Amino acid sequence: MLIGAHRFPRQDVVAYGRPAAEALREFAAAAGLVRLLITTPRSLGESLAAQLAKELGELCVGIVAGVPAHSPRQSVVAGAEAARRRRADLLVALGGGSVIDATKVMQLALWAGLGRPDELDPYRAGRGPDRVDVAKIPPGVRMVAIPTTLSAAEFTAFAGVTDTAKRAKEGYTHPLLAPRAVILDPAMTLATPEALWFSTGLKAVDHAVEQLCNPIRAPYADALAADGLRRLAAGLAASKADPADLDARQECQFGMWLAISGAGAGRGMGASHAIGHTLGGSYGVPHGITSCVALPAVLAWNEAAGTERQALVAELMGAGGLSAAAAVRRLAQGLGLPTDLKSVGITPDKFQAIAEHTMHDAGVRANPRPIKGPEDIVEILELAAG
Repeated sequence: MLIGAHRFPRQDVVAYGRPAAEALREFAAAAGLVRLLITTPRSLGESLAAQLAKELGELCVGIVAGVPAHSPRQSVVAGAEAARRRRADLLVALGGGSVIDATKVMQLALWAGLGRPDELDPYRAGRGPDRVDVAKIPPGVRMVAIPTTLSAAEFTAFAGVTDTAKRAKEGYTHPLLAPRAVILDPAMTLATPEALWFSTGLKAVDHAVEQLCNPIRAPYADALAADGLRRLAAGLAASKADPADLDARQECQFGMWLAISGAGAGRGMGASHAIGHTLGGSYGVPHGITSCVALPAVLAWNEAAGTERQALVAELMGAGGLSAAAAVRRLAQGLGLPTDLKSVGITPDKFQAIAEHTMHDAGVRANPRPIKGPEDIVEILELAAG
């Protein structure tokens, strides 16, 4: 008999198919919130964010633009300080996974009264005498997310933030870090650069694949991941064929929502995510591209543990008869994305250091083929070398 538990994010609503400003205004009115602060990357500060602020009118108290990739601690505390100064009662993250993750931890910094990057140290995920029990921190200002990519950060209560001094990406979690509301408006993704849209789409594919291939079965989560993968494979191809097709973009949004929702089973992700965390946090490989280069190699290495689940992956991607690794690689290449480490500047002389760092990631322990040490990670990296 299967034993498990599925945990749902503490979110009030996911709105889709409506203009973002309209849905946001409606949510704020229902919640009695009147001072909204937009957080966004620099690239959107004078375009989408400025337009959203204009449509919100008196509800918007400002824009914090300039949250960079991989959510450095400095951007977290700067955003929290801006929220205090402007007396914001709701944070609105507009952008991709980096700004959404940074805004999640801005909430934590506001609740705990943190004002310096080093003060985040004891709030990192993990146990030990140097850690604070974050679940006991009374929550305060919450957030809404309007994603412009397919990273799916908006559907979890976990955030990755980079300690730039250590060149390491660290996790933060609290039951209420997940946004109170998520607004999926495909029109807000039209200006997203093609490479970013498709690479985060591959990250969403990675979410689905590593859930479906996890050695622990969880029927509800598997069903979510399976339908998510099917929608993503079809939606990404259609979006490539016609970048202005809003139905295709919405299909991608539904796919990434379903794919990440499977993680509520608590099984964790596998080695592709573990390697990706190292490549992103320590070597600056863009979020999403990490999955393009790591996932095919991880699937190829995992074939020794059995191919039944991998055959399902290929079938759901419309590539029955191919290996799962070949199916993922074909999709990525068809979208114009790199599929090897050489293409992103990661050379073999870095493999040992990457492997040793990756061994500290929990994803290593959830991989379907047991990873016994850094030498196994090096084997995967060699498969991805190019």
